[in-house]
Amino acid sequence: MAKDVFGSIQKELGAGRKSLGNKYKDIFVGRRGPAAFLKYELLTWLSGISGALGFALRKAFYPSLLGEVGKGVIFGRYLTFRHPHKVRIGAGTIIDDFAVLDAKGEENDGICVGKQAYIGRNAILSCKEGSIRLGDHTNISANCTLLSETVITLGRYCFLAGNCYLVAGGNHSFADISKPIMHQPSLAKGGILIGDDVWLGAGVIILDGVTIGSHSVVGAGSVVSSQLAEYAYARGVRTLKIQDRRG
Repeated sequence: MAKDVFGSIQKELGAGRKSLGNKYKDIFVGRRGPAAFLKYELLTWLSGISGALGFALRKAFYPSLLGEVGKGVIFGRYLTFRHPHKVRIGAGTIIDDFAVLDAKGEENDGICVGKQAYIGRNAILSCKEGSIRLGDHTNISANCTLLSETVITLGRYCFLAGNCYLVAGGNHSFADISKPIMHQPSLAKGGILIGDDVWLGAGVIILDGVTIGSHSVVGAGSVVSSQLAEYAYARGVRTLKIQDRRG
C-alpha cells in the first residue's frame, strides 16, 4: 500500500529562509563546514580537465572527495556529484562523461556501486532521501535515469540498455484539486528490487513497488508495474487511459 513520504530537499529549501550559500551547500555539498565546501569546489573543478591528465588527476583526488573508492576506478569528464561523501564506488568501475551521482538526503545511505560496474554517458542516479545500490558487474547504459525516494537495488550482472527509467517513489497525490500537484504528498510503494542477471531493453520503465526476479528479460519500451518471477520474459505495448480528475 502506498504511504506518504517526506518531500524532496528542493521543496524543503524552497519553503525556508536559508541563505543562497547554505542552500547550495545543502543541495550539492551535503556538509556545511568551510573545509568541506572548499574541497568540493576544488575537486569538482577537476571534472572538466580533458585527456590523460584529467583522468590521472581525478583518479588521484576523487577518492578523498567520495565516501569510498576502490582501486582502478575510471572517472570521465564533467561528472556531477551531490553529497559525495555518501557515494561509494567499487574497484574497477567506469563512470563515463556527464554522468550524475546525486546522493542527497539527510538520513539516507546514498549511492553504492559494486565492483567492475559501468555507468554510461549522461546517466543519472539521483536520491531524494532514498538510496541506490548497484551490484558487481552491473551495466547502466547511456541516458538511463534512476530516481529514488526509498530504495532501488540492482543485483549482479544486470544490464540496462539506453534510456531506461526507474523511479522508486516520485509519485504524487493529486486528490486535492485546490493545490498544485507538486505541493501534495509524495507516495511510495516500497522501492524497486531487481535480482541478478536481469536485462532491461531500451526505454524500459520500472515503476515503484516492483520486484523483478533474477535472470529475467524485459523487452524494449515496456512499462513494468507488477512483479516478475525469476526467468520471466516480459514485453508489452503502452496504452493511454483517460479520465477526469474532478470525478
